[in-house]
Amino acid sequence: MNRRWSKLVKLSAALSMLVPLLTGCWDRLEIEDRAVVLGVSIDKAKGNSDNDEVTHHSNTMPAPKMGLIRVAVQIALPGRIPLGPGEGGGGTTDPQQTVWVINVVGFTLDDAFMKLQQQVSSRIFLGHLRVIIMSEEYAKGGIDNVNDFFRRNSEVRRMAWLMVSKGSALALLKAGPKLERIPTLYLMSALDEGINMGKFPRDYIGIFWSNSSKKGEEGYLPYVALRKEQNVEIMGLAYFQGSRMMGKTKPLQIGSFMAIKGSNPAGYRVYVMLEGTKKMVMTTTTHRNTKWKASIKDGKTHFSIKIVLEVNIEEKMSRSFNLNNAGIVRQIQDIEARKAEKFCAQLIRQTQTAGSDIFGFGEYIRAKKPSYWNANIKTKEKWQEAYKEMTFDIHAFVNVRRVGMKAT
Repeated sequence: MNRRWSKLVKLSAALSMLVPLLTGCWDRLEIEDRAVVLGVSIDKAKGNSDNDEVTHHSNTMPAPKMGLIRVAVQIALPGRIPLGPGEGGGGTTDPQQTVWVINVVGFTLDDAFMKLQQQVSSRIFLGHLRVIIMSEEYAKGGIDNVNDFFRRNSEVRRMAWLMVSKGSALALLKAGPKLERIPTLYLMSALDEGINMGKFPRDYIGIFWSNSSKKGEEGYLPYVALRKEQNVEIMGLAYFQGSRMMGKTKPLQIGSFMAIKGSNPAGYRVYVMLEGTKKMVMTTTTHRNTKWKASIKDGKTHFSIKIVLEVNIEEKMSRSFNLNNAGIVRQIQDIEARKAEKFCAQLIRQTQTAGSDIFGFGEYIRAKKPSYWNANIKTKEKWQEAYKEMTFDIHAFVNVRRVGMKAT
C-alpha cells in the first residue's frame, strides 16, 4: 500500500511540473493583429465637428465642459516597411505608403483613443510609440492630460520623445522627409543625432516627467518646426512652469543652456568680431566645464557660475590678420568669454521672468542648503516665486585649442 501511494505521489509531482510546459502561448497576440502606433500629434480642435458620442451621451452621460482636441496617430502598415537597406521584401521608399495617419476629435486623450479604436479593426498598441507632438497653442494651455494619460499607460516607453511644434502638430506628423522611409523615425533620429552632435541636451519624455516632478526644477521640451522641404528644424527649447508652456528660446540659446548646465558634447558655432575692426572668425565649442556655487545674500539665493569653454577656430573672414599672433588669439578668447557671459545671463533672466527654473538651481539649493530650503521655500510654488528674485554672477573663460590647418 505504501509503495502504491509513493508511486502516485511521484506521478502527481511529475505531472504538476509538466503542466506549465503544456500551456503554450495562450495569450499571444500576432503582430498583424496589432495597430502599432509610431507617433501621436495633439492639436486644439475648432468647433464641434465630427465629435462622435463614443464615450458619452448628451442626455444620460454628458461630456466634460472643456475644449476639444484633435488627436492623430501614425500607424505602421504591416508588410510595407522594408527590413533592410534595399527595396526588396515588398517594401516601399515612399513615406506616405509605409504608415497610415488618422485623426479624431475628443475632449481628452482617452476619449480620442477610444474613438480611434472604434475606427481601427486591430488593437491599438503603444509599445513602439517614438514621438508625441503637441502644438504650441495646446502646450500653452497646459499638458496635464498628456502627462496623466501617457504616464498611466504601461506600454509607453520613457525613451520616447515629447516635443512642441510651431503651428500644426498634425502637419508635422504627416510630413514626408526624403531621408527616412518612416516619418516618425526621422523626427526621432533628428533629435538623437542632435544629442550626439551637441545640438540638443538629452531630454526624453521620462526625463521631462522627472524634472517636472521635482520641487526645485521645471521641465523643457524640444521646440521644432516643419520647413517647406518637409524637413524639421530644432528651433529652440520650450520651457514650462508646471504643466504649462511659458515660452521658448532661440536656437543658439540651446548652446547657452547647455553651457550653464555643463552638458557635453558641445557643437554650436558663433562669430567673433575683433574690437575696432571688421575682422571676424567663426569658432566652435568642443567641450564645456561648469561649476556652481550657492550662497545666501540678504535672505535671497545667489549663484556664482563658472563656465570654461574649449573652442576651435573654424573659419577666418579676412587675410589681413594672422592667427599665429598670440595677442590676436587672446583677444578672440576675451571677446567670446564676455559674449558668453552676456548671452547666458540673458537666458537666465528670460526664464526668471516666467518663473521657470529649467536649470535646476532650486534642486541645488535643496541639496546644498537644506536648512534654508526647509525654513524658507519648502514647496515648488514658493520656489517659482523665489527663482524670480534669485541673483547670480557668471564668469566665463574661453581657451582656443586649435586654429585649423593654416593660420594665415
